[in-house]
Amino acid sequence: MGRYRFILWRPLQLVPVLLGVSLISFLLVHAIPGDPVRILLGTRATAAVIEATRAQYGLDQPLALQYLYFLKNLAAGEFGKSIIFKIGIPKLVVSRIVPTLFLLGYAIFMSVVIAIGFAVLAAVYRGRWPDQVVRVYSTAGLGLPAFWLGIVLIILFSIELGLFPVSGYGETPLDHLHHLFLPALTIALALSPVLIRNLRASLLAEMEADYVKAARSRGLSEAKIFRRHIFRNSLIPTITLLGVNVGWLIGGTVVVEQVFSVPGLGSLMVSSIFARDYLVVQVVTLAFALAVILTNFIVDIVTVALDPRVKL
Repeated sequence: MGRYRFILWRPLQLVPVLLGVSLISFLLVHAIPGDPVRILLGTRATAAVIEATRAQYGLDQPLALQYLYFLKNLAAGEFGKSIIFKIGIPKLVVSRIVPTLFLLGYAIFMSVVIAIGFAVLAAVYRGRWPDQVVRVYSTAGLGLPAFWLGIVLIILFSIELGLFPVSGYGETPLDHLHHLFLPALTIALALSPVLIRNLRASLLAEMEADYVKAARSRGLSEAKIFRRHIFRNSLIPTITLLGVNVGWLIGGTVVVEQVFSVPGLGSLMVSSIFARDYLVVQVVTLAFALAVILTNFIVDIVTVALDPRVKL
């Protein structure tokens, strides 16, 4: 019964969180110096045209009233129109969300593969040179900025070797995999060191657990013990850690999309911030916040599915 109550009540917690995010993003974006109308119309626009355009977009109203109008329109499903792109914000966001979701999924898949491979290798060969190499990588990787790593990968694999395109998203699914390989690898190389350290520590702790010793005494093979008991139980804290890092992952995506010119939500947010396109920034910020909250919710459910001892 507690699980069903959790599943029903947890989405309701979205409301105050999203309200807080919307208020903070609204205040921050309006604190940026500059006028979106002047940026849109240019330096030759007359004062009358500027005032008329400001009134058209509701920018002549007090900030408190603008925020209340934003919440009212948001509740009615009316997200408004982009000042710079001149199209509806839902259409604009939908056109940019697919590359971002593809990149996020690609990067998470790479991160998990790298983390599992290296952590298992380090745990099995504990104290020997494979373990030392993995520990050096997991420590050094924590200090690598995503934008610097992306530039290095572009120089090495795109410019010098010509294996991958420098930028873009491609047209077909195979093109997407090819174009987004380096951006996804950039994010994965920055995220995987945290997962490797956590999973390695969990594997080593589980290997010394009493139930593992009992399984060995019953004559079970090491491979079966590792697969059925050690590995599964070690994944639980790593999955939780991955969910906690979703916020960082989204922030890293914003930076990486700029480096590789991926037409996703991250590049849309950056261009909208520079253009003072208030509504677009607010809606994209809410979309990112919603993604983080829903991901944490899914991680909670998966954790309980993997370990019935965990209570929601």
